[in-house]
Order: sequence, then C-alpha cells, then structure tokens
Amino acid sequence: METNQPTKVTVQAVIQAPVEKVWRYWTEPDHITKWNQASEDWHAPRAENDLRVGGKFLTRMEAKDGSMGFDFGGVYDVVNRHEAIGYTLGDGRRVDIVFVDQGNETKVIETFDAESSNPVEFQQAGWQAIMDNFKAYTEQN
Repeated sequence: METNQPTKVTVQAVIQAPVEKVWRYWTEPDHITKWNQASEDWHAPRAENDLRVGGKFLTRMEAKDGSMGFDFGGVYDVVNRHEAIGYTLGDGRRVDIVFVDQGNETKVIETFDAESSNPVEFQQAGWQAIMDNFKAYTEQN
C-alpha cells in the first residue's frame, strides 16, 4: 500500500537532569558540538542556532577522518521554551521534540519524518544513538 504520508519515527530518552539544563544543552551551539554525532568516528565541529520561530539552525557533521560530511539544518516552526521544538529540514521533512518535565529528570521524545534513501530501522538507530550521546553528555557535565 503506497502513501504520500512520510513514515514517522520516534526516539526518546529519560535524562537525569532538570528540564532547564536539558533545554540549554539541547539548544546551545557550544553544547550541540559536544554530543551531536551517531558514532565515535564522527563529530560536529560547528553549530549555529537561531532559536525562534522562523529562525534557522545548522550543524556541520563530519567523519573525523575527513572522508565525508554534511550540513544538517532547517527552520524552526515551533519554539515553546522548556516544552517543545518543531522544525522543517531543508528537504521538507518535519521533526518534533517534546521535553517532559519530571522534576529532577526530563523525558525527551523526538519524532521525525523518515527519508526514503535509507531503511527506517537504520535511521531510527542513528537518531537514537545521537539521543543516547545527548543523554550521556548532559548527565556527565
């Protein structure tokens, strides 16, 4: 059965930190460059973030050996401080992130439109790996 609706994929984590810290680490470029990679052989050498509706963000993602890299960016559609972020990627796909304040911990739920050139399971694993890096970085710093 074919559909014009993109497949929605969700990744999540419970971060052992209050929502104010989680929000700051998720949105500030100095922190983004420390956690935004799916594996140890990649890194994010640069991040820019204009966190407002209509604002743009861009994270440069590169293999540490210099063999490949790409810009990951989009435009914000939703910015509700400490609650939710929504954006549209350059290729038109949607991403929505919800921050659930649970006192001394925060649940982060990220849902994105899958792209069509890689298996959904591969995409989910990559985005979950980035989420897991975010969790580890935020809890350790």
